[in-house]
Amino acid sequence: MILDEFDIRLEWGLKGVEQLASVSDVVIIVDILSFSTSVDIVTGRGSIVYPYKWKDGSAVKFSESVNGILAADKRSFNRFSLSPSSLLNIPEDIRFVLPSPNGATLSLSTGNTFTLCGCIRNAKAVAEFAMTKGEKITVIPAGEKWPDESLRPAVEDLIGAGAIINYLKGILSPESESALSVFRNSIEDLRNVIMNCSSGKELIEKGFENDVELACKLNESNCVPGLVDGVYVNLSVDQ
Repeated sequence: MILDEFDIRLEWGLKGVEQLASVSDVVIIVDILSFSTSVDIVTGRGSIVYPYKWKDGSAVKFSESVNGILAADKRSFNRFSLSPSSLLNIPEDIRFVLPSPNGATLSLSTGNTFTLCGCIRNAKAVAEFAMTKGEKITVIPAGEKWPDESLRPAVEDLIGAGAIINYLKGILSPESESALSVFRNSIEDLRNVIMNCSSGKELIEKGFENDVELACKLNESNCVPGLVDGVYVNLSVDQ
C-alpha cells in the first residue's frame, strides 16, 4: 500500500483502522445507524460518551467505575440506549457509557491518532475540524457484521463517509472518490435511500423509523465529537 500518495483515504472497519491509523493525522469513525448519530446527539447536548466494546457484565462494572449511566443493553425508546431517539432529551453533564461492537470498538482501536466521530448530521462540522488537525485524513465506515462476525459493508456508512469527504480538501484515494460519488448520487433522495437500505429496513421493521429519520438529517448538527482520553466530548467552538 502506498501510504503517502493520497491525503484523504477510506477503508472499512477494524482492518482499515489497523492499516491506516498510524499513518494518519486524523481518523474519522462513521457508524450511521446508530453509534455515530447517538454520539453526535449526546455530546451536542453537553454530555460525554464513553465508548465501550462489549455488551456484557463488564460494561456494568466499567460504568460504575466512571460514575456513568450505562446504555440499555437493547435498543429502546423508553431508556437511554443506542437508539438516537432515546437520547434527544438526555440531560447535560451525563457520563454516558455506550457499548457498541462496531463504532465503539473502532473508536478505541485508533491508538494515539486524533479521532473524531462523524455522521450525516455533523458531516460538514467534522470535516472542517479535521482539516485543522492535519492533512492526512482517514475515514472509516464501520459497516455491520454477518452472524459469523465477518464485515458486512453498509451503504448508509458509505454515504455518511462520502458526506464527510464532500467537505474535505486534498487528494482523494479511489476509495474516497467512490464514497463521494455514492453520496452525491444519493443527496437528492437521501432519506429514501437510507430508509430502503438493509440496515434502515431492519430498524423500521423493529419500530425504530425515527432513528433512521434522525440519521438522515444532513448537517443538522455543528457538534464535533472528539475522542479525548477515551471519551467523546464536543470540540466544536460553537458549543
